[in-house]
Amino acid sequence: MLDATVFNCNVLTLPKIHNRAGNITALNNSMDIPFDINRVYYLYDVPGGEDRGGHAHKELQQLIVAVSGSFDITIDDGCNKKTVSLNRPYYGLHIIPGIWRDLTNFSSGAICLVLASHRYDANDYIRNYNEFIKMKTCK
Repeated sequence: MLDATVFNCNVLTLPKIHNRAGNITALNNSMDIPFDINRVYYLYDVPGGEDRGGHAHKELQQLIVAVSGSFDITIDDGCNKKTVSLNRPYYGLHIIPGIWRDLTNFSSGAICLVLASHRYDANDYIRNYNEFIKMKTCK
């Protein structure tokens, strides 16, 4: 976790099966994403101007997808920051453990799907940015 960098987080192009009646994206554990999914949740009806996230994880990996609308994710390793805009349901940002994340700029009607490698565990969260920075070492 201490040596995790924003450069280890990547936007993945998810499988998209095109059909004239509409598209479908299906995800398979450890094939289409680099971990097994143990929890799924989604954010919606985020009021204009509100932010989400504001934490890091010690062990949890996530794949974050804008299944509808758009939003930005700023990832931070304590030394470097990178902002990724998600606005297509076949792109997902893979966030590894040890990376701080902030979700901002939600469009009206945006839906943020999160696929997680672990079940919810309050002890896995780092919610204080100053504590996060103390745990990190810049190279």
